[in-house]
Amino acid sequence: MEVFSHRGWGDVRCSTVVEAEGGGTHPPLCTTGHWAIYYKYVFLITRELGLDPQVGYHAVELLQRFMVKHLMDLSTAHSAATRSKGSKKSKNAFEKVQNKFPIIIFSCVQLASKVSLFSNVINNRMAVQFLHSVGHSVSTKILFETEMMILKGLEYRLNFPNPLIYVEILLEVLAHNKPSIPVEDLYDLCHHILQFVSLQRTPIFDTLLKATTQCVSPTTEQREEFVAVTEDNMLLGVTVITVATFVQCVNKLKQVVGELSLITGISKKSISDFAHVILMHILGSTFSGT
Repeated sequence: MEVFSHRGWGDVRCSTVVEAEGGGTHPPLCTTGHWAIYYKYVFLITRELGLDPQVGYHAVELLQRFMVKHLMDLSTAHSAATRSKGSKKSKNAFEKVQNKFPIIIFSCVQLASKVSLFSNVINNRMAVQFLHSVGHSVSTKILFETEMMILKGLEYRLNFPNPLIYVEILLEVLAHNKPSIPVEDLYDLCHHILQFVSLQRTPIFDTLLKATTQCVSPTTEQREEFVAVTEDNMLLGVTVITVATFVQCVNKLKQVVGELSLITGISKKSISDFAHVILMHILGSTFSGT
């Protein structure tokens, strides 16, 4: 079991916090490939604890929204402290986040389990035992304080959509509208494809950006405009189903793409282009052995 004890874990969380200390407009958490690593650890936790996959995707949404806001608040405080020559205090604040980051990740999973309708809830006893097993001795008091910090940072709003919700709802609608499509055969495969895309998110969207702009080195403006595409869970959902259909029952591909386009209003070309990019990366990782 190599969740938080993995050697690379400390390096990842350290670089995130140190980079954020630079005080840019957006913390690097929003703009780099760090999220693929966080997905990896969240998926490992949910698998180890036997939680529903929805919990993992929901936990990443909570983590991302909380950390973006929290780091931006710290960056603002750091800028103010620097102007008043109090940078040491601000640096200590970043170090505290760095040290608590594994607990913050786990608390996001725990919160997601508590609001899930289809998963076991991680109670504090289970949480303490699990964290201890991966080398983190924490008390129930620290867990409670971390949960409250996350809840306050999110303004007690926990009901955020995630990509898996879109995939599952679209599959249900597809099954209702087109009973001839073997949706049950696509379900498990969609889970695997969505996980692959989540873990390879940065290179996949980078390829899609270059294909869309037809530019090897997209401009800053093009990248900023493309952010909306990376956050479009509906587009991701229809594309994951399309890729699964291509793999599982290619003879139904045209019918599935057409129906998904009618359901969502997303053009067939957009669906096909994105599906092509994902398939390229799946084949690339298969042949490279990764």
